[in-house]
Amino acid sequence: MTTSSSEAGTGSVSKGLAEGKVGTLSGAMLGISCVAPGYTLTASIGVIVAAVGLKMPAIFIAGFIPMFLTAYAYRELNSRTPDCGASFTWSTKAFGPYVGWMCGWGMVVASIIVLSNLAAIAVEFFYLLIARVFNQPGIADLAGNVAVNIITTLVFIALATLIASRGITTSERVQFVLVGFQLVVLVAFAVTAFVHVSRGDAPAGLSFDLDWFNPFTGLTLAVFAVGLTGSIFAFWGWDTCLTLGEESKDPTKVPGRAGLLCVTSILITYLLIAVAVMMYAGVGEEGLGLGNPENSENVFGALADPVLGPWFGPLLYLAVFASSVASLQTTFLPAARAMLAMGAYRAFPARFAEVSPRFLTPVYSTVVAGVVTAGFYTVVKLLSDNALWDTIAALGIMICWYYGITAFACVWFFRRELFANAHNIIFKFLFPLLGGLMLAVVFVIAIGESMNPENGSGAEIGGIGLVFFIGFGILALGAVLMLVMRARRPEFFLGQTLRRDTPALKE
Repeated sequence: MTTSSSEAGTGSVSKGLAEGKVGTLSGAMLGISCVAPGYTLTASIGVIVAAVGLKMPAIFIAGFIPMFLTAYAYRELNSRTPDCGASFTWSTKAFGPYVGWMCGWGMVVASIIVLSNLAAIAVEFFYLLIARVFNQPGIADLAGNVAVNIITTLVFIALATLIASRGITTSERVQFVLVGFQLVVLVAFAVTAFVHVSRGDAPAGLSFDLDWFNPFTGLTLAVFAVGLTGSIFAFWGWDTCLTLGEESKDPTKVPGRAGLLCVTSILITYLLIAVAVMMYAGVGEEGLGLGNPENSENVFGALADPVLGPWFGPLLYLAVFASSVASLQTTFLPAARAMLAMGAYRAFPARFAEVSPRFLTPVYSTVVAGVVTAGFYTVVKLLSDNALWDTIAALGIMICWYYGITAFACVWFFRRELFANAHNIIFKFLFPLLGGLMLAVVFVIAIGESMNPENGSGAEIGGIGLVFFIGFGILALGAVLMLVMRARRPEFFLGQTLRRDTPALKE
């Protein structure tokens, strides 16, 4: 694909993607898949409970607020400039090529790290599920064998890359099955837990309390900050809907609606499950209690059989496996499309702008994402599991980085029309500004927390946590690569392919 400077200079350019394929529901479904509620909940409930106890619902709501406010920034920017580059394109138009490049880099790298983690989780639950079905506990230990783990992970990554390369409609069909099954099982799990509580045979049998939803009581600022950082990570991925703008049925409206539907649906799911497991198991540190360290890394693994019984318990394992596999496949979508846009505007090598004429997808960018993910996972896994854990922990820095920049980009991009009417005041100014400020605060908190070795694997350099060096090391690497691209292909950085501009006043 080639793009003339004059064409690109006007703003969004056609990149050859399949148009008119994604509707509001399917877009939201792809976003939910990327968030992966099944996997996220089983991995995060124990961690959040350890920090805030029964205030878990309040923390989920607190994490939802900046995501919800930022979603309006995405919606307003997309309504004016639908572009698969999303954060990269909009931040470039608002703040210029250097901020835009670093914002796009943060988005791509965050996706690559998550892809590695999702592949690892998929492998773990794959062997755990087989062991459970065939009643052979030893099979689950295969996930701990480094060679078997890496080989199986690479196979999963290859399959996800293949599906993501076959076209957006293929991805959409796969996700309707995987996400639908995942959500049905999670709701069934919650309802069954409530039934146990009502019958009086739940281990804890706690009574519902509205105070669980109040973040202003019973929490210190430090504890609240730690829980909030984890909660924001739990919502990561909803912006996938916005990277599909050029493939949507109504590019100016569908992606924004899908994003809002996605993030709201995720909140409802999280609150339902959080209340159900707290009322059923409590937050104690013994037995099935959510505060038990033995349960914290896999809450659903501990509660599956007690809640659903030995016959239906494995369905929850399957739901978490489906969640990680579904998210593994959909997380390729924003990563590949961000690289496609960066290639189209010459911020990346032109090869990334290539789109398959048969499948109308960025096959080259998708394959590169798969290869980089496979290589990254293999190297980190061979180094140590601690390095992988610290890399994942550094994600909070990347998430707040590019989400926050996008929120502020909305305010600056529309600065000439912010106070033209009530709609603009609320959705182009107030909501994005508040969302950006919240994310900036969490970004600062995440930096401070990353310097403490205890908030990662414990690894440190000079008394400073490895998470800090990984997070800023990745951003520093991006800055170096940006300077290399600036020297080799200066068109983008000179504003010849995507200019910084402000739209004319629009009532």
